[in-house]
Amino acid sequence: MHVLWDPITRDAWDAFHDAHAGAMQQAWVYGDALKAMGVRIHRAVIVDDGVTLGIAQFMCRRIAGYLSVASCTRGPVWSSATTPSQRHTAYQQLKKDIPTSALRVTLFSPDQTQDSFSADEGQGLWRVMTGYSTVLLDLAQPADALRAALDGKWRNRLVKAEAETKVNVVTNASIPKLRWLLDRETDQRTTKNFHGLPTLFVEAYLAAAQSPVHAFALSRAEKDGQTLAAMLFLLHGRGATYHVGWADDAGRQLNAHNLLLWRSALYLKDKGVTQLDLGGVNTQHLPGISRFKLGTGGRVVTLTGTYF
Repeated sequence: MHVLWDPITRDAWDAFHDAHAGAMQQAWVYGDALKAMGVRIHRAVIVDDGVTLGIAQFMCRRIAGYLSVASCTRGPVWSSATTPSQRHTAYQQLKKDIPTSALRVTLFSPDQTQDSFSADEGQGLWRVMTGYSTVLLDLAQPADALRAALDGKWRNRLVKAEAETKVNVVTNASIPKLRWLLDRETDQRTTKNFHGLPTLFVEAYLAAAQSPVHAFALSRAEKDGQTLAAMLFLLHGRGATYHVGWADDAGRQLNAHNLLLWRSALYLKDKGVTQLDLGGVNTQHLPGISRFKLGTGGRVVTLTGTYF
């Protein structure tokens, strides 16, 4: 087994990432967006007997000018044919060969649950942080199955929103509307003390993508010429990840986000997206948002954590 650093073409990376349902944080466009914001990115390809076993994208930074910290978030992306023993060897090789300074910390946050991250592959790694939970919607299933899986109260709110005949839903890749939503997001982060990736990241993500329709989908609810609510999804191959949402008082009263998420899921499904990641859930600190995501009937996944 050997590891090749930064040798792969974007097309080859995207093909492997797409074929093995990689998370957004391991997508080429995600790395390029961070590079445009000054983050150092290293990409590795793990090969054994001419067969690609996995890919790993690291976000790197320096602390105090001399300590290098490299983070592989929700990665590596593995071929389904890899064994725990092979993954163990790969982790050790990646830590040994990553092209950063000798004084370094290399972190892995596998896109695996605790049950699927075996003791064999994790041998020699120490967990330094517990994993976070997210909700995954399987868009490969029929639309009627998706609807049937909705929580009863969630579905009732959707039905109520669908009955508002004056509300029009538009889902597309409108850049002006994207920038309008990012302005609303900036405002609500200030007033509600939200945190997350800088809004400039979305602009960098758009610039790194092949085209706007490959970068994002924005769904908005409009009534009498006014936008009541909007939701933004970032695209990465056959996957999509919820990024930000906004609603005014009227939009919240009309349950606009239920309608937007449902229509967005159908839109993304029609575009060939097979998995929608609704992002982190934290019932303790964000109970309302978490209940909303859980109400979709998606699969709750708690990742194994971060390892050194």
